[in-house]
Amino acid sequence: MNKDIKHLKMTIEIAKKSVDEGNHPFGSILVGPNDEVLLTSGNSFLKDKGIGHAEMNVAQAATQQYSTDFLETCTLYTSVEPCCMCAGACYWSGIGSLVYGLTEKRLAQLTLDNPENLTLDLTCHRVFEAGQRKVEVRGPFLELESQIVADHIDFW
Repeated sequence: MNKDIKHLKMTIEIAKKSVDEGNHPFGSILVGPNDEVLLTSGNSFLKDKGIGHAEMNVAQAATQQYSTDFLETCTLYTSVEPCCMCAGACYWSGIGSLVYGLTEKRLAQLTLDNPENLTLDLTCHRVFEAGQRKVEVRGPFLELESQIVADHIDFW
């Protein structure tokens, strides 16, 4: 199995657990250069409200535990393309690569105008293109879309 698919499936499981805990259906992990999972987080909406995004949680923990030089060799995996806030957190933390399953545009089709997830029409690609440091991006992974969407269909 492709390692990106393997790690994205882990984020999908974290997203399911987030929902079980009363949070939004998002999951994220940080993977090191030797393919080891270093950090995991689901969404933490109940505690942190609008900024409790899984990617933000991982990026913040990463900066507290690892050097920028090390983070450049790491990959953040996330079930859904990061919003501009989370893409910015990934950028500022120094994480070198990002892999996502479902696009932000597809998420917006699912959440519509839900006040708990008023998405911005701003891809992570555009956020990273505006920066001075390169962040490699891979995604979406259409073969996982139905699994990711299933967690969102009845949630919003």
